[in-house]
This record gives sequence, structure tokens and C-alpha cells, in this order.
Amino acid sequence: MEWIIKKEMEGKLLREFLQNDQGFSRRLLKSLIYNGGKLLVNGTEETLRYILKPGDIVSVEFALEVKGTYMQAEDIPLDIVYEDDAILIINKQQGIATIPSFKHQSGTLANGVLFHYEKHSIPYTVHVVTRLDRDTSGLLLIAKHRFSHSILSTLQKQGKVKRKYYAIVEGLLDKKKGIIDANIGRKDGSIIERTVREDGQRAVTHYEVVRETATHSLLQIQLETGRTHQIRVHFSHIGHPLAGDDLYGGQKALINRQALHCFSLCFEHPVSKEWMTFHASLPKEMMEILSDN
Repeated sequence: MEWIIKKEMEGKLLREFLQNDQGFSRRLLKSLIYNGGKLLVNGTEETLRYILKPGDIVSVEFALEVKGTYMQAEDIPLDIVYEDDAILIINKQQGIATIPSFKHQSGTLANGVLFHYEKHSIPYTVHVVTRLDRDTSGLLLIAKHRFSHSILSTLQKQGKVKRKYYAIVEGLLDKKKGIIDANIGRKDGSIIERTVREDGQRAVTHYEVVRETATHSLLQIQLETGRTHQIRVHFSHIGHPLAGDDLYGGQKALINRQALHCFSLCFEHPVSKEWMTFHASLPKEMMEILSDN
């Protein structure tokens, strides 16, 4: 990563430039200094106390990143929507986990990304910013290195990484546009299931009906919070479970997975600061539900 110092930056400490102007966290700077990275000005290593001059070329070199315990490169097809030196956006297919776990160490999206990195000599590991459930399809954002991950994680906490979903639910909603504000917590006796409960974490879902058939409704959804299974739990709670979502009361007659797809992703690029927007069409198996009714 490299920047050319402009006149208005003259006299600033390198620390100030990296923290205040480029968004480096203290933790990231500490990692850079003590874990094998380099801070260079005009090709020479400098400390954070270096005073900047117009025309200085500041560059940062991160230490090689360690891959996760269960991650292994696998040749898994990826639908790459966009890629540059800082980020990777994938249109994830349904039926594939985002990251490996102790019980399921292979066949994940992250393993496919590692294979892509090795094939193209990209010296990074996988930093997932917007994770999707195994059976949810759509746009997924990955940061390529520690810097972009740090920036995007901060933006995400500030609500500046925006996602919109399409969901097909069973039945027709009386209220065609609304907000579901209901706390979500873990269901007693279950490791996986969540439920609406007063002592849970606040969860807010905005929705609008965009199409109806005799038996199903296509909704456009935006989350105000990001609880586990939030969309699935909220619509089951109001009596309209997602088609195919048998964990929360949906039927699998028309689709063999929850009918949920992240179709829109908007965020500020961590390096260029450009506002970026991406879209992914509704997948075939969800379109068929609407056409068969």
C-alpha cells in the first residue's frame, strides 16, 4: 500500500497520517510494528514519529498472514463479481458454508478463496466481512488483508456496510411494508436455533412486499441489526416463515433451502473511499417459486 504526501499533510507525524487520514487502528499499527511488517518513507524504514514532507512516498508492508486452523486451499468454483488489491466480492451459491469449522473443514467458500489466492500468487488469508448462512445465497464481501478488514469492520459497526435481501415467505402479509422490532436469543435446549425472547438482543428488520402469488410473498429486506438467523426468526415469529426453511416452520415442497438471497451490497471502499454498489439477480430456484404459483 502506498500514498504520496500532499502539501496539506506537511508537518504531520506519520502516526497521525496513518491513524487519522487512513484509518489505521492502534491495534493494526501495533501489529504492523511488532509482527514483522514495515513502515517505509521513500523506500527507507521510518518510525511513527517521522515528520512528513510534501512528495514523500509512504508505503506499508504487512507481515505474511497466518491461515486459519481449518483452512485449506480447494478448487471450488467461485462467482467473482469484483476484485481488486483490497477486496473480493463473491456471489455465493446456496449449499456452501462460508468458513470451515471443526466438523466441516472442507468444501467451504473460504477454502475456494484460498485456492484462488494461491493460483494468482496473492499473499493473503481470508477475512470475511459479511458472512452468509450455508443455505443463503448472494453477495458476500471479503477483505484481502488486515488493513481493509480493519476499515470495513469499523464501517460495518457504524452501519455503513449496507445489505439488502430478497426473501420469499409463505402466505400473504396484511401489512405490505413495515418494521419487525423483536429481541432474538438462543432457543433453550438448542445450539443452532434462535427465537424471539424478551431477554434476547435487540433485532430490527425492515421489509416491503414487492410481489405476491396466491401462496407466497417476495419481500425486499434491510437489516438494522445483524443477529444470527434474524430474517428467518422474525418472519417465522409473525407467522410467515421463509419457503424451504424447515428449521423455522417453512415447507420444502417448492425449494430445498431457505428462500433467502442477498441481492444488494453497498459500502465505502477501504482504500479509495469510493462508494461502491453491487447487485446480484434472484437465483433460478427462487424465481421458480414465483412462477409456479
